[in-house]
Amino acid sequence: MSALVFWKLAAIFLIASLGWIVGKLRWLGDGDPARTLSNAAFYIFVPALLFRTTSRIDFAQLDPALVLAFFLPVLGLMLGVYVAERHRNRGGRLAVAAPSVRAISAVFGNTVQVGIPIAAALFGEAGLAIHVTIVSLHALTLLTVLTFLVEVDLARERHREGTGARRLWRTLATTMRNTIIHPVVLPVLAGLAWNASGLALPPVADETLATLGSAVVPLCLVLIGMSLAYYGLEGTARAAIGLALLKLLMLPALVLAVARWGFGLTGMPLAVIVVMAALPVGSNALIFSQRYETLQAEASATIVFSTLAFVATGSLWLALLAALD
Repeated sequence: MSALVFWKLAAIFLIASLGWIVGKLRWLGDGDPARTLSNAAFYIFVPALLFRTTSRIDFAQLDPALVLAFFLPVLGLMLGVYVAERHRNRGGRLAVAAPSVRAISAVFGNTVQVGIPIAAALFGEAGLAIHVTIVSLHALTLLTVLTFLVEVDLARERHREGTGARRLWRTLATTMRNTIIHPVVLPVLAGLAWNASGLALPPVADETLATLGSAVVPLCLVLIGMSLAYYGLEGTARAAIGLALLKLLMLPALVLAVARWGFGLTGMPLAVIVVMAALPVGSNALIFSQRYETLQAEASATIVFSTLAFVATGSLWLALLAALD
C-alpha cells in the first residue's frame, strides 16, 4: 500500500472523526442536522456531480469487454444480496427499503477519493484512464437500478391490498414517476440527453456544476461521522462486517473470475478493475440509506469497517494479481 493511499485513508478517518465530534457535541443543534445535510447532498450536490459526469462521458472510449467484465459480477452480487434480503425480510422485520440499502452497501465502492489516487499510483495514466471510464458509469448504473428496485418495493407496500387493474396501473404509473423524477435518476437522464446533443457545457455552467460536485466527498465523510454519533453501532456490527466482507473479498473475487476466465482479460486492464472492485464501501451507501431513512447506522458502520480493513485486503489483492501475471 503506497504512502499516497495511506494518507488518503488517514484523511478519510480524520474527516469522519470531525463529523463524529460535531454530532456528539451537538454543534449543529439538537434536532436531526445529519438528515438536513443528507438532503442537501442528495438534492443539490450529488445531482450536480452526476449531471456533469454523464454529460462528459466519451462513449467512443468505452471498451465493452472491460465494462461488462466489471458490471456483470457487480450487478449480479448486488441483485443477489437484494433478493436474499427480500427473502429474509418477508415477515416485515425490517423496513421495506432495507434490501436495497444492504445491496448498495455490498457493492458500491469509494471509486473517487480512494480509487482515483490508487489507480494513479499503481497503474499510471493508462490505468487511471480505464478507472475513470468505469467510474463514469458506476453511480449511473448502480444507483439507477437500485432506485427502481426500492421504488417498486415501496409502491408494492403502499398498494399491497389493491388488486384491481385500475389500482395496478396507478401503482405502476406512480412507481415510474418516482423512479424518473428522482434526484439521482433525473440528472443522469438529463446528462445523457445533453451528452447525446454533442454540445459542450457552457463554461459558467461547467464551473458551477464542478464547484457543487466538489462538495460531495467532504460532506458525505462528515455525514458518516455524524451518523455514527447520532445512531451508534449497537446492533449493527454483525451485519456491517458481513457486508464489508462481501465488498472487500467476494466482489473482487467475482470480478477477477469473470474478467480473467470469462472475458480473457490480463495484465493492467484486469488489475485495474479487480482493484476497483476491492475498494472500500463508498459514502453513497449512506446517502442512499438516509434518503429512505433505513439502516443509516449500519451503512455508516459498513463504510468505516470496510475502509479500516481495506489496508489489509487491498494489499492481499495486489499480491494475488502480481502472482497471476
